[in-house]
Amino acid sequence: MRRRIPRCVVSFHTTAGAMAAERLCRREGLEGKLISVPRSVTSDCGLAWSAPPELREILERRFREAGIEAAGFHALTL
Repeated sequence: MRRRIPRCVVSFHTTAGAMAAERLCRREGLEGKLISVPRSVTSDCGLAWSAPPELREILERRFREAGIEAAGFHALTL
């Protein structure tokens, strides 16, 4: 069985928002990856950004500065 770890999961209203978040994080070297939205999270699009929980504040600030609208930031164990 796979070991579950805490993650910051960011959901988005649109696929374009999720893709913009991925581009921003890759460009700035922020750890994470696009995943399918977990069942416990509702989202308008089917993609979410999964990152270590310690990056939450940085992600919130950088997405806001870049004009990327997140539907929500969720603390989950995946």
